Amino acid sequence: MTTTTETVLKNFINGEWVKPSGTELKQGVNPANTEEVVASFYQSTSEDLNGAIESASEAFKEWKDVPAPQRGEYLYKISALMEEEKDDLARVMVQEEGKTYNDAVKEIGYAAGIVKFYAGECRRLKGSILEADMPDIQIETKPEPLGVVLVVTPWNFPLSIPAWKTAPAIASGNTVVLKPSSETPLTVMKFMDIIRRAGVPDGVVNSVIAPGKLVPEMIQHPAIKAVTFTGSNPVGKKIYAEAAKEMKRCLLEMGGKNPLIVMEDADVDEAVQMATAGAYGQTGQACTATGRIIVHEKIAEVFTDKLVERTKQMKVGNGMDEGVDMGPQVNESERQSTLDLIQSARDEGAEVLTGGGIPEGPGLENGYFVEPTVISGVKPSMKISQQEVFGPVSNIIEVKDINEAIAVANDVDYGLSSSICTKNLEYMNQALSGIEAGIVKVNMTTTGTFFQAPFGGYKQSSTGTYKELGSEGMDFYCQYKTRYIKSK
Repeated sequence: MTTTTETVLKNFINGEWVKPSGTELKQGVNPANTEEVVASFYQSTSEDLNGAIESASEAFKEWKDVPAPQRGEYLYKISALMEEEKDDLARVMVQEEGKTYNDAVKEIGYAAGIVKFYAGECRRLKGSILEADMPDIQIETKPEPLGVVLVVTPWNFPLSIPAWKTAPAIASGNTVVLKPSSETPLTVMKFMDIIRRAGVPDGVVNSVIAPGKLVPEMIQHPAIKAVTFTGSNPVGKKIYAEAAKEMKRCLLEMGGKNPLIVMEDADVDEAVQMATAGAYGQTGQACTATGRIIVHEKIAEVFTDKLVERTKQMKVGNGMDEGVDMGPQVNESERQSTLDLIQSARDEGAEVLTGGGIPEGPGLENGYFVEPTVISGVKPSMKISQQEVFGPVSNIIEVKDINEAIAVANDVDYGLSSSICTKNLEYMNQALSGIEAGIVKVNMTTTGTFFQAPFGGYKQSSTGTYKELGSEGMDFYCQYKTRYIKSK
């Protein structure tokens, strides 16, 4: 392999860079060119994890008493540095995760906006005054931080998801131990360095490079008061069960099988644009990606033809190359999972109209590329309809009317995001009230959210108790104390 960087990543503990104690050196490669080593790292051991947690626990003693507006000033500095260093961060993200440069730049801008939003929320933290039964008693509620929060994040949004968990956590007065995905540790190391240069006190935010198998041990540590996780359902359920042992607060955001409903009155060209952006953006590696396209039978043929035409025009390649529409999948396991689900659709009688395999051509030989794929003749009961693909696949299901469309949309275990493409106000209202999902959109892609609005799913997509993003995103990180004050 050709190493392009001498970077050997370290943990960030108590404001210092610390080499993990593990002895096996691992290499992270560019998913668009596996001959290019992006960074090397050792995995942490229990000793490293305990050091990070204890550092956060010690820092909490002072951080919880820092006035919230002062905590917000640190967040403003973090946001400004992220914006200033957008180009460098984007290049690292493309190299490490594989998304296109444009997608990476958008993610960094979004992440910086999240941090700035929660900086503002530091001046809006508030309790309440309640009327008492007696004139000499005052009742008030006051938000207080939990303590040390364990943050476990995925590889597909390696900056924005750590930002949208870390920012509200420290804005609320908590301290953080962040365990990022081992697929994208370099991006998170850059984030930690920004936090350091913003002057955040030592120990308030810590990051450890560690295998997922050590997460249960981290949850068991008595200093950990809450855990927030974004990732797969199997892992999320294990984390939930572990947290439940000591009744620790737990927030999970997991999978989606998000429907885009295209009704007979829809603008077909607009619907095709929404479908391709939702299914192929981020190489389909997003929990809000369009997992099913539910199309009215009256326009199914023309919609499918145009979707196939647009899909064939997509350029696949290295995300840093000009004109590339879609990068690789993050690793071989993810690519093989996508190919296996495409094959399952063939086996169950669906038809692959375009794509469905590994693309060939200059610059594609050493990457984890998959052809953008359109599958028709898909039935709601098929495996491809029920399981999250997490790859660039468009599945077309035909329906007869809006009632069947909503029924099909709801016929999965997930309920994260959804959308309907229509000009009909009645259809819009039926979808907005009838679809079982935490997010329902009209004439928009299933992907993409605004950080001032709450984010979270129904059913198996989320624990559902708390939301992320928006002012509601602070609730998970706060506990409310009710205080009775007798004046006489």
